[in-house]
Amino acid sequence: MIHDNQQEQWPEWLGTAEFAYNNKTHTRTKVSPFEVNYGQHPRMGFKMRKKERYEGAIKFMERMKKVQGEAKAALAKAQKDMKLYADRHRMEAVEYKVRDLVLLSTRDLKWQMIR
Repeated sequence: MIHDNQQEQWPEWLGTAEFAYNNKTHTRTKVSPFEVNYGQHPRMGFKMRKKERYEGAIKFMERMKKVQGEAKAALAKAQKDMKLYADRHRMEAVEYKVRDLVLLSTRDLKWQMIR
């Protein structure tokens, strides 16, 4: 594997990163995005399929609705928890009026001196 400190190869790895993310079990929902969207993980490799009965369309839809509902509820709870935590550490914004004096940092500004 070639290390690219300039990160110019990221478009080549984007699909792999997306697949890895979608195949990973989410800590809050306890299922992967693949399971939520498709009801299963993608087949990887060349394993032979097991001879088993396939569930009917109605059962599949019921299971998918349940999984998606649980994932949606878990993500909503996570969002609420994150907001509560963030709000605990948030300060009220300072309100400025016209003609107030303020200090500005020029650290991230690109400017030139004119001679």
